[in-house]
Amino acid sequence: MKILVALKRVPDYSVPARITPDGSDIEANKIAINPFDEIAVEAALRLSTPQRPAEIVVVSIGNLASQEVLRHALAMGADRAIRVETENSLEPLDVAKVLKAVAGWEQPDLWLLGKQAVGADAGQTGQMLAGLLGIGQATFVSALEWQGNELIARREVEGGTETLALKLPALVTTDLQLNTPRYIKLPNLIAAKRKPIETLTLAELGITPRQRIQRIKLENAPARTAGIKVSSVPELLEKLRTDAKVLS
Repeated sequence: MKILVALKRVPDYSVPARITPDGSDIEANKIAINPFDEIAVEAALRLSTPQRPAEIVVVSIGNLASQEVLRHALAMGADRAIRVETENSLEPLDVAKVLKAVAGWEQPDLWLLGKQAVGADAGQTGQMLAGLLGIGQATFVSALEWQGNELIARREVEGGTETLALKLPALVTTDLQLNTPRYIKLPNLIAAKRKPIETLTLAELGITPRQRIQRIKLENAPARTAGIKVSSVPELLEKLRTDAKVLS
């Protein structure tokens, strides 16, 4: 069995986000692996067992700096890494098309992706990729396990939990509740730096990106004003009626 995990290099979520002076983007002061993608790598490692061994291949799209997230996954325990070379940021549909082309080369049994990237928060690529491949999908998964030849996925929905049974090939997008990624030891990090990373180009994959969306502006949310204290329920109702105008 082969599992492909898609990774993205994003601004580190532990560092407060700041918008560039021109309002066009988020300042990338510190870069890290997308946390949802790291959870997907951990899920792949746990799904590979002595009874059901899997080759785990990680793939990322970007410039040379994208090797950082690939080596992070190799240090966690992934077997191989592929980088699709581009200097541009691709929209979700083009990312899905690139990953579909990689699937044509690798023929994976299972795709694992984070449910969204914390940089753009689009949350579209996994669903688009499953649609392009014509395979079953389970999104926002919080529990994952094998039952015979089926992959059982549980996802939180409004008011409860939904359980899905997937036959391979299939695609899963991972939520935060799925697992806690393992701590990477220093010897593993050093060993990962020596592992080769295969490089492909968009031309080799037959992909020509196209801009469909234009970001006009980013701006910070307005600062919240201080609240007030009321001395009684009638006063509260009056404030809601006259000041907040949420009661008639």
